Amino acid sequence: MKIFNQYAVFFVLIFLLLEKIHTNIQQIMSNTSQQYDKVIAVCRELFSKKMKDYGSAWRILRLPSLTDQIFIKAQRIRSLQQNDIRKVAEDETSEFIGIINYCIMALIQIDKGIVEQPDMDFAEAIALYDEKVALTKALMEDKNHDYGEAWREMRVSSLTDLILQKLLRVKQIEDNQGKTLVSEGIDANYQDMINYSVFALILMENK
Repeated sequence: MKIFNQYAVFFVLIFLLLEKIHTNIQQIMSNTSQQYDKVIAVCRELFSKKMKDYGSAWRILRLPSLTDQIFIKAQRIRSLQQNDIRKVAEDETSEFIGIINYCIMALIQIDKGIVEQPDMDFAEAIALYDEKVALTKALMEDKNHDYGEAWREMRVSSLTDLILQKLLRVKQIEDNQGKTLVSEGIDANYQDMINYSVFALILMENK
């Protein structure tokens, strides 16, 4: 009976420990969701202001053009991270924001197609922006559920390299006229780049 009681206490302690771990994980994931929304709110505000200034001129951009713009920004981030001396006092924040917004534009272009003249008003553009963000955030939450908060242990430089790797994959898919044999589609790569950029901005803010 004494041994039984010891086992009972042991299993109760294990149960309480697991319950605490589960609660902590839920709190962390809830915090991630709030931080994600905060980053996106900044990106969305900039997108909105540019829509008011320039309209939907970006609607004429073909996917390779958007990919090249994202690539330039990612390369600039990597250069900033590698340079010991900076002649302009700025960090990578604006470039990560640019990557997020260009990737969302690319996702909209995949969905709506390319046009010869701007054809989208402010309300439609914002609605599509929010739609693509919601889908991309849902993907992030699914992956966070499966892999935990592993990205929080990463360096911003590593996230930058992952974005560049994704860009090289996208360029190859574009060169193959969008055909893939076993890999995910081009839209999934844009979504991953959005999420990596959001993670980088969260890590930079925490730092």
